[in-house]
Amino acid sequence: MKNFLQMFAYDDNAYCDFDSTSAKAMAGKDIILAIFNADGTKLLAISGQQGLTINRSADSIEITSKDTAGGWKGKIAGMKEWSIDNDGLYVPDDESHTLLSTYFDNSEPVCIKVVNNKTKAGMFGGLAVITDYPIEAPYDDAVTYSLTLEGMGALTDLLANPITSETEVG
Repeated sequence: MKNFLQMFAYDDNAYCDFDSTSAKAMAGKDIILAIFNADGTKLLAISGQQGLTINRSADSIEITSKDTAGGWKGKIAGMKEWSIDNDGLYVPDDESHTLLSTYFDNSEPVCIKVVNNKTKAGMFGGLAVITDYPIEAPYDDAVTYSLTLEGMGALTDLLANPITSETEVG
């Protein structure tokens, strides 16, 4: 079945490849970080966000021995971890920042979800702790925040493992 744009592609789609990788690329502006409120009934986009980085890494374990061929070290992957760095304009009276402050002050874990706001589909989800939440107020610029969340357990890939009833960002 043709998608909406393909219906208007002339010349039998000879040069308009709507199935190409570049046609399916995502815009960073559409990907948002959201947090659940304390009872899990509301999913809130972090207000004012501009940047979002999802970090995933694994420890490396050296497995080199005297008989390793060619003098090259050998490695295997060890324990994995994830974190999220987020920043943007600080909106102090927004519910998302009020919740972040409460979670930080009380050392409580945060249930997060990364959402493609264009398709309304969840991308990643997990439980994290806030390890950094500074607010910067320069005299000649807007007040901003930055946020570091460190994962507690696995970061669930919601594209590979979709859930049946997704909570939408409110």
